[in-house]
Amino acid sequence: MRLLVATDAWHPQVNGVVRSLEHMAEAGPHLGCTPTLLTPRAFRSVPLPFYPEIRLSLVTARGVAARWPDLAPTHVHIATEGPIGLATRRVCLARGQPFTTSYHTRFPEYLAARAPVPPAWSYAWLRRFHGAASGTMVSTPSLERELAGRGFSNLMRWTRGVDTELFRPRDEPVAALAGLPRPLFLFVGRLAVEKNVAAFLSLDLPGTKVVVGDGPDRARLEALAPAARFLGTRTGEDLARIYAACDAFVFPSLTDTFGIVLLEALACGLPVAAYPVTGPLDVVGGTGAGVLDADLRAAALASLAIPREACRQEALRYTWAESARQFYANIETAHAQAGVPRPVRRFGRAPLGVGAEPLTRTDPRS
Repeated sequence: MRLLVATDAWHPQVNGVVRSLEHMAEAGPHLGCTPTLLTPRAFRSVPLPFYPEIRLSLVTARGVAARWPDLAPTHVHIATEGPIGLATRRVCLARGQPFTTSYHTRFPEYLAARAPVPPAWSYAWLRRFHGAASGTMVSTPSLERELAGRGFSNLMRWTRGVDTELFRPRDEPVAALAGLPRPLFLFVGRLAVEKNVAAFLSLDLPGTKVVVGDGPDRARLEALAPAARFLGTRTGEDLARIYAACDAFVFPSLTDTFGIVLLEALACGLPVAAYPVTGPLDVVGGTGAGVLDADLRAAALASLAIPREACRQEALRYTWAESARQFYANIETAHAQAGVPRPVRRFGRAPLGVGAEPLTRTDPRS
């Protein structure tokens, strides 16, 4: 299998989409696949307003089609609905090339939080985008049910994993947390309005609130909670030590489709407090490794009583190896069901870009 993965999400972004694709890349050769990644690095791009770490590629379908002979993919997966995803989708449709997609982000809710755009409009557009795919991968049962209820079809399950060697219980001091009143309630993620971090910071909790991450909302959040400890972006061993040194992980998001940080926290022995919504319901609900409650303060306080070993044991159920097995099996199944590609039309050449890059693990976070 020569797999082309088209994604608008890539470094310097640090998020669940990028992490997932990195792990799929790492596993590809072991599962008989040679993956190539088409990212914003292959094209001229401009920073997204308010999110400079996100680059919008100046790409057309002709720009992608010009690379097709060199890429020669037997299979195509479109990971995002941005400019690269749109251009690749158009090329696939023109060539009669089957492709799969994945649904990572609740764009309708994200957009509605910033602009007066009804979510129903955005969902209609997304339904059309993913409707052309042979299969659309979703991370959880509750998300699958929700999208099916909105008219999405050909849904396939693709779970996520966690590196349990990196993210593990530790008994190591963390200088950034030294002397802070306990218990330590931790949030890890992008500091943006859609993450609902203000709901966490506004809780009346004992001890100290610790925030790891950065984003366009940071200045407002720091002003909202001057007593909280903001540590900025942390990765790798540094991040894992912070998880393990805290007492509870608070996940206030109402819009995440999964939340890999939930698994990272659990793997470090950290109980989770969250709202009972998609993501937490699937990862934590009914496991005894966290508390889900519409009253986030009550959930945070109750989570402190959960044994850390119970959290660790729950995280061990999730592996990147199983995630990769599902991912590549979905692609093979969807491609086989769709039939053989049938060329329809050709695009002209375009001067954009410098080519694609191998899908290999190149992680500047470590």
